[in-house]
Amino acid sequence: MNEEAWLIEPSGPLRGDVEVRGSKNGVSKHMVAAMLGTGESTIQNAPDVGEVGITAQMLRALGIDVEISSGEITVAPGEQVNPHVPAAFTGLNRIPILMLGPLLHLAGEAFVPLVGGDPIGRRPVDFHVEALRAMGAEVEVSDTGVYAKAKRLRGTRLELPYPSVGATETILMSAVLAEGKTVLKGAAMEPEVVELALFLQRMGARIELSPDRRIVIEGVERLHGASTWLNGDRIEAFSYLAAGLITGGQVRVHGCPQDRLVTAITTLARMGAEVDITDDYLSASAPHGLRAAAVQTDTHPGFMTDWQTPLMVLFTQAQGMSVLHETVFENRLVYVPALQKMGCEIEVFDVCLGGPACRYHDTNAKHSAVVRGVSRLSGADVTLPDIRAGFSAVLAAAAAEGVSTLRGVHHIERGYHRPFEQFASLGLKISREKVQDG
Repeated sequence: MNEEAWLIEPSGPLRGDVEVRGSKNGVSKHMVAAMLGTGESTIQNAPDVGEVGITAQMLRALGIDVEISSGEITVAPGEQVNPHVPAAFTGLNRIPILMLGPLLHLAGEAFVPLVGGDPIGRRPVDFHVEALRAMGAEVEVSDTGVYAKAKRLRGTRLELPYPSVGATETILMSAVLAEGKTVLKGAAMEPEVVELALFLQRMGARIELSPDRRIVIEGVERLHGASTWLNGDRIEAFSYLAAGLITGGQVRVHGCPQDRLVTAITTLARMGAEVDITDDYLSASAPHGLRAAAVQTDTHPGFMTDWQTPLMVLFTQAQGMSVLHETVFENRLVYVPALQKMGCEIEVFDVCLGGPACRYHDTNAKHSAVVRGVSRLSGADVTLPDIRAGFSAVLAAAAAEGVSTLRGVHHIERGYHRPFEQFASLGLKISREKVQDG
């Protein structure tokens, strides 16, 4: 069977301007939240990514109207809600689990197939399920999916054992229409979570963001439709800043505010990059080269786990030995073999390096990496296992000697706004080609 691949020929430093749209991780959650409104909701500055299309198909299968037009998504409730997400959506992404709470409010029952998304480690549904049970739902988990029913959810006191983004979002969307008050301790406070809370507040929800990862939600009788403009994708913004640095060039990134990149900007500065910050754009260059660093990923406001894939390639072009310690997902380094094939000198370990012991310290999870730079990279034929790995392989190919063939590029297009066109506009010699699968 034929599949599409990208052929990349290194063409020197990448330079130019990139406009980033709203985040992949934010837009789909807003689409689910819009289910809860009695009227039409509009989400603007939406990225053109595969994730939006998948979520739109899911919503339409439930009887909800979705219109998508040039960066604007309109979601309107239909006449009747089908509370069962079709099994065809099994494993495509992790959105179905977030629909449990909204469907319980709309129909009193819900069935969602098992979650998918990138193969970066376990994404347990336990946190979601336990939260809904605590709010009065009956929940059964089977091999095919999760079934839940509840006449009305009730507010309660909840504490997450780990600040899970998905579980926090489930609790937000379940508690806004529940009876009484919900107090959530140990909540995730990522910018995308706060953005979702603000959207729900626009729809009429009563939400307080308190200190020490605490969120208080007072249930209301109904929510109305609302309109919002999504903030720029911080993963994409950092990835393009890294693209300029890795190739010895300079990319100006527009559309992502500085406050979403605080930790990332300081990390680049520590490595010797000169970062230019204005109200209109961010850019980074390294006229005197880059130096090694030790970085540990963490929940917000720490160094984001999704930033470490481009950072790993950046490490290969920095002088000395760099260390990366991944503490959020135990299998996030699944992409390393593809980079090793291209000449990246990376060793992975199952011990905690570059930071204090994390929750994976006594497991077999290979979650730390040592990277030697400056590595001489060479073109290769590689298959991409997931979205972020895909982007990092493009960065390595852009800095390599010789042509690279990247297979599995649908992963990149699921998570980034028109990446092929963006890279071409920065001067990368890139073309699409049909290749034999495998």
